Amino acid sequence: MSRALARRKRAEARFRLMGRAAIAFALLALVWVIGSVLVMGAGALTHHRVEVSAMELVDPALVSASDLGAQQRRSDFQDGTQSVLATARLDQYLKGRDVVLSAEQVATVERWREQGRISRGFNTTLFTRPDSRDAERAGLKTALFGSLIMLALAAALALPLGIATAVYLDSFAPRRGWGGRLTRALEVNINNLAAVPSIVFGLLGLAVFINLVGLARSIALVGGLVLALRMFPTIVIASRAALESVPPRITDGALCLGASPVQVVFGTKLPMAGPGILTGSILGLAQALGETAPLLLIGMIAFMTEAPAGLTDPATSLPVQVFLWSDGAETAWSERTAAAILVLLGLLLLINGAATALRARLDHRR
Repeated sequence: MSRALARRKRAEARFRLMGRAAIAFALLALVWVIGSVLVMGAGALTHHRVEVSAMELVDPALVSASDLGAQQRRSDFQDGTQSVLATARLDQYLKGRDVVLSAEQVATVERWREQGRISRGFNTTLFTRPDSRDAERAGLKTALFGSLIMLALAAALALPLGIATAVYLDSFAPRRGWGGRLTRALEVNINNLAAVPSIVFGLLGLAVFINLVGLARSIALVGGLVLALRMFPTIVIASRAALESVPPRITDGALCLGASPVQVVFGTKLPMAGPGILTGSILGLAQALGETAPLLLIGMIAFMTEAPAGLTDPATSLPVQVFLWSDGAETAWSERTAAAILVLLGLLLLINGAATALRARLDHRR
């Protein structure tokens, strides 16, 4: 018995050690991934500008030609110098990246440095301008607006339908006979939908909303509908789990006091399951915010230079923008890709933080 006890203790110690090692490995991998994105994306948060005079001939490989043209059309440009954007190539060179400039270009840059005409500041372009072919002028405005519009539409459709479906399956769906078989089949299909690859929902949106209904490709309405379909099974499953976690003695007590089944569900069971339902809904929103494949299939890979003003305008999303920028050959595109990932993670943290605060408030009330 003593030897068996010693073996069991050694096995338990090995199991604890393996668990701690797995947690440490996961934390190290997370720190490495987030750290890499932070290091690369932090560079895109700043950009260099150059003071240029009206009479100066500037190499277009060093200063943004479109920004310079816009400044030259202003009347106050004639009064002195104006600050214009450095090209992505010059910006990367000034940040110490591996960028090759000609001897003449290097001499010009060093002269600007000596004259104090080069400054580095916060890159507002990244948040205030739409996408562009030039890395120094490319921004996330279009993608941000598109993501928020589609996410709002998906939430408005999927949240009430998903929660209502969960309430029906939990409290009102028949459990016997043909009705019971239909209910079980519906539950199995919803569980299977949650495991279906997201690209299938993109194919469904392409076949139904575009080919059958006739909606235009790449508009925010189609994107919101596809994301709503993607969110729906997740919300139903999470809401059902939250409703089933309510102790039966509470609902039985309400029935004994004379409450009707509808009053029990909406007056007692649903409020108590509120925190769990909220958690599931936030998981669905976060899942929809990070989807890329279904949006690519409905045409949201197009180059967008204007932010959508409504549901019928062409739109794109942050994950799609990350996908497009990651294909850029210049180092500046890698920086902007990492910065877009940071913005996407920031939105996810904001959503999860709001959900945590609301859940804590609901738990306190309960």
